[in-house]
Amino acid sequence: MFAEIARRVTTAAKITHQLFREPENLHKHVSAIKDVEHEADVLTHDVISRIDKTFVTPLDREDIHMLASRLDDVVDLLDGTARRAAMFRIKETREPAQMLASVLVRAATRIEEAVIGMKKSSLVIEKAREIKSLEEEGDAIYHLAVGSLFDGENPDPLEVIKWKELYDTLERALDQCEDVANVLESISLKNA
Repeated sequence: MFAEIARRVTTAAKITHQLFREPENLHKHVSAIKDVEHEADVLTHDVISRIDKTFVTPLDREDIHMLASRLDDVVDLLDGTARRAAMFRIKETREPAQMLASVLVRAATRIEEAVIGMKKSSLVIEKAREIKSLEEEGDAIYHLAVGSLFDGENPDPLEVIKWKELYDTLERALDQCEDVANVLESISLKNA
């Protein structure tokens, strides 16, 4: 079930990347991400429900709950990004948004690989390091992106507000990916 939630993380990240590459299809992508977010919610609810019904769990109950919740949080943040893009009526894209979304796709892919290989602690540790490195790459893009919003004589305040909010949400999703990596690493080391 963790692998199924992790697949939703990857799918939502890929659709988010498409959204910033094809803003003309904004509503299609927002709807697709909402569907994926709903699937992740259902899976997360099922995991938590099973914890309550299972006497002996393969991992600590708290770890199971935390991992499922953290994975779902990434999808929620990507859904939030898509909804903001729709609320702000994004009609054109910006390169830093595409770059941040691309980093998110790579981080989500590493999460999925780590979840699938959760029983191999060396693999999980390797993927967690890669995710942490990607989060740092995302931070660098984020700082440049936000700074560039204020370039020029008279930056458009509405554009600054819209894009700052979108960059913030993408960056929070990357931070959440790092949180997932930390949880995976902890679980892996406990159960090695």
